Amino acid sequence: MSLGLAKHDALIFERDGALRKTAVLGASDLPELDDIVAELPPDQAGIRLHGISALRPLLASSGAIGQIAASTLGDACRPVRAILFDKIASTNWALPWHQDRTIAVTRRVEVEGFGPWTVKSGLLHVAPPFDVLAGMVTLRVHLDRVPETNAPLLIVPGSHRLGQISESEIKSVVQRCGTAVCLADAGDVWLYSTPILHSSEAARYPVSRRVLQVDFAVGDLPGGLTWLGV
Repeated sequence: MSLGLAKHDALIFERDGALRKTAVLGASDLPELDDIVAELPPDQAGIRLHGISALRPLLASSGAIGQIAASTLGDACRPVRAILFDKIASTNWALPWHQDRTIAVTRRVEVEGFGPWTVKSGLLHVAPPFDVLAGMVTLRVHLDRVPETNAPLLIVPGSHRLGQISESEIKSVVQRCGTAVCLADAGDVWLYSTPILHSSEAARYPVSRRVLQVDFAVGDLPGGLTWLGV
């Protein structure tokens, strides 16, 4: 089963773990975000962002982007990780079905249930207990239009409620729950439950498909671990 999302209200966040918000960024916010990411290195599939102060007003719980996370997590939520993705001819990749499993932290502290540890683009990451991920949301902010030909994200509605899904179970979950295609216009924002099962094909006709992906969480981590933040 595949759900083509011509209507942005086809999915319900509480049930499906995903929701499309249209035209979140308008005539002032979208050019501002364009200017911010224009300073980043070109021709990279994914750039992990940290210390970009110009992003903070947009991502604050009262900002144009952050208020979407706050509508689900409450005003105490904050951005804890950000990545800029792009797909052009030189960075056109496919992403297999998976759940996001890691968070970014400031330093390594051994805490029960957290691990393994990895370093991605010079930033320290760790796999937390699943309930940490289940309490988070992810926003994908679209700077460019994403039609079906330009590798929209694919999700499995409801998979965020199934806990940690093993590699051997993924195929059956996809077949049982079906998939949804997350089309977008520039300025749209997709809200996801962070553990949702998702994938992406290579673009058939790759043109710039910039997406700012931001994870949001509430509260502190245990044992002296600290969110890296944005």
